[in-house]
Amino acid sequence: MKKTKEEISERESKLLNLIRQTSFGEVKIIIQDGEPIRVEEVKKSIKL
Repeated sequence: MKKTKEEISERESKLLNLIRQTSFGEVKIIIQDGEPIRVEEVKKSIKL
């Protein structure tokens, strides 16, 4: 399978940064027309 590099939008870049900064938890992403619009809720979970 051949991988191609596609440019990502500013919103996609911000989303990737948010995901990378989140160690644990859930992220709910609202998508419209194939673009992430906003993260509606972020819940962190901590293992004890």
